[in-house]
Amino acid sequence: MITSLIASFVLNGQSVELSHYDALKWRNIGPFRAGRTVGASGIAEQPNTFFVGANNGGVWKTTDAGRTWKPIFDDQPTGSIGDVAVAPSDPMVIYVASGESLQRPDLSTGDGMYKSTDGGETWTHLGLRDGQQLGPILIDPENPDRVFVAVVGHPYGPNEERGIFRTLDGGKTWEKVLYKDPDTGGADLQFDPDNSQIVYATMWEQRQGPWENAVWQGPGSGLYKSTDGGDTWRQLTEGLPTFEDGLGKIGISVAPSDGNRIYAMVAASENPGVYRSDDAGESWHLVSDQRRLYGRGDDFAECKVDPLNPDVVYVANTSFYRSEDAGLTWTCIKGSPGGDDYHTAWINPLHPEIILLAADQGATITVNGGDTWSSWYNQPTAQFYHVSTDNQNPYWVYSGQQENGSVMASSRGNDGQVTYREWHWAGGDEYGYLAADPLNSRYVYGGRIKRYDKVTGEIVDVRPTVPYRVIRTAPVVFSTVDPSVLFFAGNILFKTRDGGQNWETISHDLSREQPDVPASVGKYFNTDMETMDRRGVIYTVAPSYLEIDTIWCGTDDGLIWVTRNGGASWIDVTPASITSWSKISIMDAGHFDAKTAYAAVNRIRLDDQMPHIYRTHDGGTTWTEIVNGLPPGPINVVREDRLRPGLLFCGSETAVYFSIDDGDNWHPLRLNMPATSIRDLVVHEDDLVIGTHGRGFWILDNFSLLRSIDRTMGASKLFPLSAAYQFERNWSRDTPLPPEEPAGQNPPDGAMIDYWLPNDVEKVTIEILSSDGSIVRTFASDDPLVEVDPDSLTVMPGWLRPQVNPSAARGSHRFVWNLRAEAVVDPNARRRRGPPISAIWGDTPLGPLGAWVSPGTYTVRLTAGIRVMTQTLEVRPDPRY
Repeated sequence: MITSLIASFVLNGQSVELSHYDALKWRNIGPFRAGRTVGASGIAEQPNTFFVGANNGGVWKTTDAGRTWKPIFDDQPTGSIGDVAVAPSDPMVIYVASGESLQRPDLSTGDGMYKSTDGGETWTHLGLRDGQQLGPILIDPENPDRVFVAVVGHPYGPNEERGIFRTLDGGKTWEKVLYKDPDTGGADLQFDPDNSQIVYATMWEQRQGPWENAVWQGPGSGLYKSTDGGDTWRQLTEGLPTFEDGLGKIGISVAPSDGNRIYAMVAASENPGVYRSDDAGESWHLVSDQRRLYGRGDDFAECKVDPLNPDVVYVANTSFYRSEDAGLTWTCIKGSPGGDDYHTAWINPLHPEIILLAADQGATITVNGGDTWSSWYNQPTAQFYHVSTDNQNPYWVYSGQQENGSVMASSRGNDGQVTYREWHWAGGDEYGYLAADPLNSRYVYGGRIKRYDKVTGEIVDVRPTVPYRVIRTAPVVFSTVDPSVLFFAGNILFKTRDGGQNWETISHDLSREQPDVPASVGKYFNTDMETMDRRGVIYTVAPSYLEIDTIWCGTDDGLIWVTRNGGASWIDVTPASITSWSKISIMDAGHFDAKTAYAAVNRIRLDDQMPHIYRTHDGGTTWTEIVNGLPPGPINVVREDRLRPGLLFCGSETAVYFSIDDGDNWHPLRLNMPATSIRDLVVHEDDLVIGTHGRGFWILDNFSLLRSIDRTMGASKLFPLSAAYQFERNWSRDTPLPPEEPAGQNPPDGAMIDYWLPNDVEKVTIEILSSDGSIVRTFASDDPLVEVDPDSLTVMPGWLRPQVNPSAARGSHRFVWNLRAEAVVDPNARRRRGPPISAIWGDTPLGPLGAWVSPGTYTVRLTAGIRVMTQTLEVRPDPRY
């Protein structure tokens, strides 16, 4: 766990340690609606056990054929997965290739190969860090130390660590055994079923461009064969498309029951489709040119042969198809809903009716040849681009989910956890922003652009009628100064005051009139690019929190603008170091000074993996880059706290960081969160709300101690307290959801009392005092403990969990008071309604619950050794009543 690591920084002569704030914990609220997944593997002899690798969600395991999934990679430094493979001869040996290996505009890179020798309990890094995108993996069926991996390479630039790599010692060393050039990477791998010295590999030359959806291909693509275990290779071309035919990605599958029968899914401009060889790859012929099989072949190119019958072959595309006559005719056995884009199939070698599919909607399994499939509504691997919240209490969280439409999720569920009851479609499409009307959260705006009515379900297209360019993540942002003002951006900025019925154009085209072509384009440059049409758009809009007429904008082609007069005129304030096609990912205006702004700049499309954040305090005249303490990796978002000047948060492709000195120094805030792409974050009251691109929504409840972390940290400290709400629970006697049903976590039920101890003390006492000074409740570190099975806490409703004791150990601590007075009722009494007086979970009595205290102002008094500290606490009633 990351919290076991010791990290310290120096601020104002004081050491600020991770232990000062590691009592804070992230919680996931879902939704359990899976996202894009590519890696897939299983264990032949254990037909209920499977592994999948989500593109930014880590590695997951199921032992019940997909009924439930468990993450097994969450303590690793990356969550971007290209493939996962189990050694056929030793199922305890698992290899993982990081970097999602798909060429997409929202991709995330990885940091090399990983291996587990204990079934996924622990992991070792094996190198190949500069490959960035890896997979597929091919393991010798008899030797788990002999492994091949296809390294795709840098998506946005040339590099040498790409092609086909081999290890003979379990990953201690790697050899590059098939290499073309710095622009061509590996794509697929297969063994001959009878001789693992015969290896097939495909190579793919491709490059992602700096502007969205720009891709190029080259002559390096092709199919290769080795008969000496990978030492030497020759290209197989007879009957296959060539570079002149627009050859792209090739996926291959050798029939396990007949090594002479090979199928290939070939992407090409001319003669694409399913090819078959009956002579071990020496010659090929096209057996099916149905577009539904080969369309978007560079995204998929997946085919698999039945383990027992060489005439039965499967193809994964936007649907999943099966042929039973060697590729001549095809039947769709799985389509939408239930997965719209299928990437990888794993077929059990002993039970071919058992198939695992990895799709844009996660993992789904059939155990009956495709008649029925397991759910993909049990994996919290949703990919979000942005995040926003509304003004309700409990508040709701919003975003567009890649591959799955839109989502709004409650930050707190009524029934002790956040379940499917609190996950809803929000009317927008799968990309970008959603924004609830701050004056009436019944209405949600999003996409490009529509208004959704939560009550009636009505969707109204409210797009401006003026022509404009737009990409998938078009900004949709309300003003915080005047909440009736909504901004929407393409290449120009629009404003409406009437919910989109009428739009005002308040900028010219803010993109670069003539963008430069960056060096990372390399050999794919042509002179037409020098005169190409403008492609850039406004990628981020940051209205001032202080002045209605001050608005900041950043473009995806590397410009920063500001207006001080509501859009009548704009000033280009771009720092000189921000070059063309540097994506201004997210900007945030200053909360305390109208001339302050922050900009997160993502330069991955320029093959730049370093962090970039800029700060200005003079309206953009000068900028300072503020990245000290941040590790390598692109930054997607930066935000300033709403209460404390200089408290900043940022999100990278792997973690959240914070700064308490205006960005001069950054500290890790990953805590218990898995590594995943942090695409956006917002401060909601005292909570930090995160939108990840691979693990759904996360909330850091009541981070307010960070607002005081640099003050008097040498002594014990009781941090300021956030208001606590007496949220009513559902006392229904209805049958609860089964513990296997996936659910997000509710926040702690009660008042969160955070304190810091520089050393162990003999005793800690927490007292709750009413306004007249009388003691309402007392807790001590040496109180008798309530014995509860810790495993039950994962399924026990929050209101039912036992009141634990405060800690007297060194470090930061969070104690939660349940807002109840001491129970003095007759334990034999019965109540006409409400919860039982004495709660029982299983066979364990948890004691009387006590009655709610009255709403009002209380004092919390903490005694740690000889030191006594107090803070004011406001207890409020459930705001929905």
